[in-house]
Amino acid sequence: MPQFYFTPSVPRLLRLLVLLLPLLALLPGCSNDDDNPVQTPAAPDKITVPQAALNPEGIQWDETNQRFLVSSRAQGRIGTVKDDSSYTPLADDPRLISTIGLNLDGGRNRVLAAVSDNNFNSTRTSPTTQGKLAAVAIFNATTGSLLSFTDLGSKAAAYPRHFANDIAVDAQGNAYITDSFAPVIYKLDLQGNATVLLDNAQLSSTTFGLNGIVYHPDGYLLVAKTSDGSLFKVPLSNPAGFAKVTTTQNLAGADGLLLTDNQTLLVVAGSQGTVYRMGSTDAWATATASGSFATGAVSPTTITRRGNDAYVLYPFQAAAPRFAIVKTRF
Repeated sequence: MPQFYFTPSVPRLLRLLVLLLPLLALLPGCSNDDDNPVQTPAAPDKITVPQAALNPEGIQWDETNQRFLVSSRAQGRIGTVKDDSSYTPLADDPRLISTIGLNLDGGRNRVLAAVSDNNFNSTRTSPTTQGKLAAVAIFNATTGSLLSFTDLGSKAAAYPRHFANDIAVDAQGNAYITDSFAPVIYKLDLQGNATVLLDNAQLSSTTFGLNGIVYHPDGYLLVAKTSDGSLFKVPLSNPAGFAKVTTTQNLAGADGLLLTDNQTLLVVAGSQGTVYRMGSTDAWATATASGSFATGAVSPTTITRRGNDAYVLYPFQAAAPRFAIVKTRF
């Protein structure tokens, strides 16, 4: 029978283990995350919203709060939409006759809204502002409190009619706003100073002119003109040197724009019921279509990015559900 000899330190070690075992039993067990992955709910293909009489024109995805922001052409207020279709008012002010384009400047925690009055069933329309209003309202993105309200149309007083439509924001926080009734693009800096960035007859239209606008990280704007589907490249260092983007794709009815990367632009052509995916390899001197998404006859207005997906807004339906937010597939 073998003999075992213990040194004096062994009993002490055993006593220590006896004391530690109950504590070790309290520790959580280890698991392999690959065996039990956390499941993130998939983003829905379509969100239908029963809220009536809003006619939302603009949309932005708020990643921080996992919600969409929507404007209201009929009521003026800005609201939020969750994946469960619930609508909640976020911001309002009596001067918001119709809110059109939105821009969520997340880094500065603010929401910018283009404000107009085209008497589109608005409950706040007024003879003094009908077809004459172009303004920007800025709200705190968390609380919805109004930070500023800036008149733009007075900066282009040579034109009697105005309609502030869409907004882009550059890296410095300057905002650029299109006017669909006057051939101008406005600039609003962080200090609240409003100026006309560009005024040119090429941007005019007898119906509906400039519409969607995006900021390109290389220092220029891409702007859509609804009436003829033109796309313009406007360098911020020399706005007067703007040029029309050459393309063979018919983009008539162009409305909202979304730059998904430096070479890819999504264009919502509302009157065509189509979202076009446009690409450029020469810094938007030219562009070609690389895909399309048919929405049907729902008068889509604009589009926003959510992660790797893009969602288009169907603003008005006569019967419930009243409007919808739909994932595009090319």
